[in-house]
Amino acid sequence: MQGSVHSFESMGCADGPGVRFIAFLQGCPLRCAYCHNPDTWERESETLYTPQEILDKALRYKPYFGNEGGITVSGGEPLAQSKFLIELLKLCKEHGLHTAIDTSCSAGEADWQEVLKYTDLVLADLKFATEEAYQAHCGGDLQKVLRFLKATEAAGVDLWVRHVVVPDLTDTDLPEIIKIATQFQNLKRIELLPFRKLCKSKYENLGIPFPLIETPECDAALLAKLKAQIPEQYR
Repeated sequence: MQGSVHSFESMGCADGPGVRFIAFLQGCPLRCAYCHNPDTWERESETLYTPQEILDKALRYKPYFGNEGGITVSGGEPLAQSKFLIELLKLCKEHGLHTAIDTSCSAGEADWQEVLKYTDLVLADLKFATEEAYQAHCGGDLQKVLRFLKATEAAGVDLWVRHVVVPDLTDTDLPEIIKIATQFQNLKRIELLPFRKLCKSKYENLGIPFPLIETPECDAALLAKLKAQIPEQYR
């Protein structure tokens, strides 16, 4: 079995606890207005790896993981390659690695239960607070996201909910995002990610219009103001 991989990061510190080896899989069913990795959308530019080849790469960095680090599978959307993801996570658990997936919760529904058997932590992107906004700004389905979050709770997998703060688009959603997230008993953290436009050159190189080119970035003051709204136990 082979999977389509976009890239790797050997010593990541922002996608799960501790030091992480991160595998970014290629392909995503969504088209989020603020996406910073449009180069991961399509599968044409794929590089193929077996689960064992990715594990071998990750194991090189195991001495740096300590008690908290491990491997995070991101994207793109890792659940869009759910069969491959299962095999990769299973191998990682056999070698004692802490496993995390960074997901929009938007694909692979038939395989969720099996994926979660080998997952220690889910980093779930809760992009918008309403079905209308999901459909309008990323072509997604809020109800599918909620079903996935319920699946993580049923499986007893730790959950971190992430939300990108985009001025004039998602910056007023936080009270409802908190209300949605805190209904899940396995929730451990709510993270806010500031909208940035470092991706502009990627859109230009791909010949794709960037929908939020005129939108200001999220500044530190706005981010701090919103973080203060998150209940203490989830910060």
